[in-house]
Amino acid sequence: MGYNSRIKIRREVQCLMDALIQSLVQANFAPERIAPQASMAQYTTLRIGGPAEVMVNIHSADEIAVALRAAKQADAPVTIIGNGSNLLVRDGGIRGLVLRISGGLNAIRREGNCLLVQAGASLAAVAAFARDEGLSGMAELGGIPGTVGGGVLMNAGAYGAELAQLVTQAEGVSLSDGRRVIYPADRLDFAYRHSALMDAGVVITQATLALTPGDPEAIRARMEECAKARREKQPLTLPSAGSTFKRPEGHFAAKLIDDCGLRGLTVGGAQVSEKHAGFIVNIGGATARDMLELMRQVEQRVFEQTGVQLEPEIRILGED
Repeated sequence: MGYNSRIKIRREVQCLMDALIQSLVQANFAPERIAPQASMAQYTTLRIGGPAEVMVNIHSADEIAVALRAAKQADAPVTIIGNGSNLLVRDGGIRGLVLRISGGLNAIRREGNCLLVQAGASLAAVAAFARDEGLSGMAELGGIPGTVGGGVLMNAGAYGAELAQLVTQAEGVSLSDGRRVIYPADRLDFAYRHSALMDAGVVITQATLALTPGDPEAIRARMEECAKARREKQPLTLPSAGSTFKRPEGHFAAKLIDDCGLRGLTVGGAQVSEKHAGFIVNIGGATARDMLELMRQVEQRVFEQTGVQLEPEIRILGED
């Protein structure tokens, strides 16, 4: 690409950013809440990623529809993220508007044996709330470092439990027109690390979880048991995005990787964890390019040696 072409692209990007910021301000978003060129390394647990052209932290469901209209007015693409705990952003960053649903939109309310949970609430907070209310079902899931919205979207699970076992309804906003939508459980099409919402063009705003009464001390003991297992087996002291690959049918990804002698394999600052081969960690200064190349090598060598094709569990966004 020639110099003049690069200059033209930069001007086009700047014009898009300016138009988007102007639309957001006109939609009554305070300027201090609008973050241009926000480094996604600060908003992902991998600590990797180029800049989002414009990012806004969402505080309410109504704000989502307002932000979507502003983006449409500026002809800007929209990307939704939560806590960034299952996310790899490429080094070129994310074009358009990133809506971050984490920190705000995090209320938790009990109705009978159900919890009505806003999408930005952390799974850890929901598990603690359920424990204190004497409701069982979340103990195994509280150590997952994500939000309810992201967890429902991909049917997060751990230690034999999945959100699919608990979710009776999900509410959201349509990306196409900002309408409120409701998905009962029978429309969510839950499967292993999958839900129908992944392809529905919907921003999850709230989920209803059906729990069962339990003894708070027994729930606390189970939570501590799961936390202890995580500390002993997972590389919690290094940045990661959790399990890098999905569990292949009839196999465990970590065991396949380990059996192929790939524990400790390193590309740049990315490494197959020496503590748990199912995690790729950032040992310092890793780029998305490092991560993707290491993932490619792992997939290739596991397939060559076992015939099993690994698939990424982490969500990969952005441009090179």
